[in-house]
Amino acid sequence: MAKLSDTQLTILSAACQREERNVYPITSKLTGGALDKVLKSLLAKGLIEEVSAKRDEVVWRTDDDGSRLTLRATDAACDAIGIAESAPASSPEGTRPREKADTATRGRKGRGRAAKSKGRAATAKAGSTAPAKAKRAQSKTTGTKQEKLIAMLRRKEGATVDEVVRALDWLPHTVRGAIAGALKKKLSLQVESEKIEGRGRVYRIAE
Repeated sequence: MAKLSDTQLTILSAACQREERNVYPITSKLTGGALDKVLKSLLAKGLIEEVSAKRDEVVWRTDDDGSRLTLRATDAACDAIGIAESAPASSPEGTRPREKADTATRGRKGRGRAAKSKGRAATAKAGSTAPAKAKRAQSKTTGTKQEKLIAMLRRKEGATVDEVVRALDWLPHTVRGAIAGALKKKLSLQVESEKIEGRGRVYRIAE
């Protein structure tokens, strides 16, 4: 995967932690042409995609046929920055990747989603119990690594990106994305950094 800038990591981290992975509102301070350039780069990398915009969603652009399109982070983006568990793996109901389909096809898809939704509701009402093995599998998420990251940054000596990479088996851009998005933006933690001779840039959570 190509290296991502801090701005791109911040945008993707925020999007992957939203319920429907919406890119908007943009958390970066970039605006205008500079922001458009960053978003087009993420589109080209397949890390965000165009989807039909709901009435109250920010519109990225309007297609030639009048369709209103917004942007959403893809599975690849959330997997890459290590916080895929913060958002649903499939397309949320009410949004869909842009496609060219006739009215009959869209109608069949709509009925199919409604039937699946009704089935899930019935299953939940019946109070089905997941096997213990499945529950253990669900607990093995990146959220556990996020807790380890927070613990490392709460230490008096803090931690460098390389130290976190070795401890959590993450890529460097995943560490930076988690700090900028999950810790600073989502959890509102005050993460400070300073360059220390012999170690490099060290990150700490201010208490």
